[in-house]
Amino acid sequence: MKKILICSVFLFVTLISAFKQDAEERYVVDVERSSVKWLAKKILGQHSGSVKLSSGSLMLNGSNLVSGTFAMNMTSIDCDDLDDGSNQMLTDHLKSVDFFSVAKNPISTFRITKVMPLSTDQATIMGNLTIKGITAPVTFTASIRKQNNMIVATAKNIKVDRTKYNIRYRSANFFGDLGDKAIENQFELSVTLVARLSVS
Repeated sequence: MKKILICSVFLFVTLISAFKQDAEERYVVDVERSSVKWLAKKILGQHSGSVKLSSGSLMLNGSNLVSGTFAMNMTSIDCDDLDDGSNQMLTDHLKSVDFFSVAKNPISTFRITKVMPLSTDQATIMGNLTIKGITAPVTFTASIRKQNNMIVATAKNIKVDRTKYNIRYRSANFFGDLGDKAIENQFELSVTLVARLSVS
């Protein structure tokens, strides 16, 4: 009787595990239809631009997001609010050691560590953002819309403290007497991920 009970429990656990695994579906991010926008502010103004995605995926259990990750190609970072000459100068500076050190760190990543549903299509996302090889936690609210075999996940105005990634250029936290040349420590990311159900 004891052996039968043990076998029954083992079978039950196995079936539940198999069901959970089958319930999770992987969606692959379409990097051409997805986007990452950035906004950085300083005392006398602001600049904005974009970074291209290189890869990404989202895992759903039914209609609920459970995990995911995406990678940004930092060599593609650009500015969209300046003319050609000034645009190139700012872009080159962003790629330099003063900011993202793109030559040594061409990829930045974000990986979800926890999802807390707020409603049928909104959730609080907690995860680890890695920039310049340095990882720090980031939390934000995202909307997740599922339609047939497609997912659109959107998060606006994600606050990122650049000093946590050793980006200290013109930060008033580390340099005095900057006056109106100071750059705010926080910059913002707005992310839209368009993903399709993986058939593999």
